[in-house]
Amino acid sequence: MRDPADLYELRPEPPELSAPVMLVSLNGFMDAGSAGKQAAASLFEEFEATEIAAFDIDGLLDYRSRRPVMTFDETAWVEYADPALSLYLMRDAEGTPFLLLNGLEPDREWEAFAAAVRQLVERFSVSLTVGFYGVPMAVPHTRPATVTAHATRADLVAEHTPWLGRVQVPGHAMGLVEYRLGQAGHDAIGYAVHVPSYLAQSEYPRAAIAALEYVAGATGLVLPTEKLANEAQGTDVEIEKQVEASDEVQRVVRNLEEQYDDFMSTRTGFVDVEPLLGGDESDLPTADELGAELERYLAERDRGSEG
Repeated sequence: MRDPADLYELRPEPPELSAPVMLVSLNGFMDAGSAGKQAAASLFEEFEATEIAAFDIDGLLDYRSRRPVMTFDETAWVEYADPALSLYLMRDAEGTPFLLLNGLEPDREWEAFAAAVRQLVERFSVSLTVGFYGVPMAVPHTRPATVTAHATRADLVAEHTPWLGRVQVPGHAMGLVEYRLGQAGHDAIGYAVHVPSYLAQSEYPRAAIAALEYVAGATGLVLPTEKLANEAQGTDVEIEKQVEASDEVQRVVRNLEEQYDDFMSTRTGFVDVEPLLGGDESDLPTADELGAELERYLAERDRGSEG
């Protein structure tokens, strides 16, 4: 493993901070409903961001698996969407400074990347690292958003009842960062917001709002949700139109509501969450089938707004 310090470059005169929190949102494999992506975008729209460290994305990214967008205009290439992965300094609505690690999830050198993040945590005396993203779950969009919370110490998420037992899932860089920070004795929390499985491939603002609210609850930061709330209202209307137009979709949503309500009514302490992860839904359309129907409707709406 190469020296983790070679993976990033500190900008001139990095600030001196007093035990800030660091938020982490990486665009990559794990983010159903674009929950983390939308939440991070809301932070950039609302707060001024100062880049204080830039990662060597050229060495961390597999360009052939995630090709940056280029724009061609008649006879020339006129624009290139530079990929980036950086650490930013922001201040919340009350002026409290915090850090945000945001950009593309590395494809390579995960261990070196995790070690580099640890160096930055120690360089800036970060008191708490908080990651946020979305995961698909067999829950209905008509119920409040729930979350799977995890942390490097059990007391950091003591108020959250576990949704899962012991499972194995594909790895992701944010998970590895949290794991390595815990091994090094640093506090870290992760919030996996539950996104209806049939909306996992669409942007779902309700999940982004939930992510910011959970982060705010853990950190005390005052974070923006007003614009996302307005977007969520529009998305809710579009989803309801689609549901009303299909008896099959209505049946699926009703089944998920009953399943969700039964599950929540008996949820005291640790439970097996198998029904929400899968369960017996052999008589229902698959998540892909329902998702495709809803996504087609939303895509048609997007094309209409662009045209």
